[in-house]
Amino acid sequence: MPRSRHVAALTAGLAGGFALGLIVWTQQTQRSRRDLFSDRPWRRMAALGYLRSQDSVRNVRLLRDYVAWERHPGLRRRGKAVLRRMEQSLE
Repeated sequence: MPRSRHVAALTAGLAGGFALGLIVWTQQTQRSRRDLFSDRPWRRMAALGYLRSQDSVRNVRLLRDYVAWERHPGLRRRGKAVLRRMEQSLE
């Protein structure tokens, strides 16, 4: 196989991998936002863990709504801590 075909195959693979990664990332983000208000506490905890690393103004607003909505004291505390850290990092 000529070198140019190897390069073309590698380029196509990288582009395909990037596209697939972007699709999975988008779905994960949407799922995490949805799970933040789940009936299941474990899903809410997992969503907080995911959102902890996703600093954005949109997520700050979402976390403010979540903290006001959450009834479980431990999850509310965790939500407040994530919210504080996110607000500080965006200042």
